[in-house]
Amino acid sequence: MGMKWEGASCICVNDGKLLMVLQGTADEEKKWSIPSGGRERNESIEECGMREVWEETGYVVKVVKKLHIKEGISQNIQFKVHYFLTDLVSGFSVIQDPDGLIHDIRWVSLKELETLTLSFPEDRELLQSYLAPSEKII
Repeated sequence: MGMKWEGASCICVNDGKLLMVLQGTADEEKKWSIPSGGRERNESIEECGMREVWEETGYVVKVVKKLHIKEGISQNIQFKVHYFLTDLVSGFSVIQDPDGLIHDIRWVSLKELETLTLSFPEDRELLQSYLAPSEKII
């Protein structure tokens, strides 16, 4: 088996908009994603998610609940990404990503989310579900 990679992705919704970052290396097409990244030694997976949001967006969030885990194999690396629902605590939009891969930060509406080019298109429905007004039960 090849390498293993574990990380966290955070869904943060505020005023009906989703916190997203535009990411990519210098020579690739930039795509939108929720803040996410790999776990560092000695941090919990929740701490990883909160740190990544702070590094990539300048916002402090707290984990509300664990949503699900996405697992698979990409380029011979076995990956495991923990998805968290988070609440905005404080901060303002500033890119302080040590890897230099973040190019823009945006609070995205449901309508915008439909047209953005996503790093992980398979996440679109999940992300939309957190922005869509819940059906009122009559």
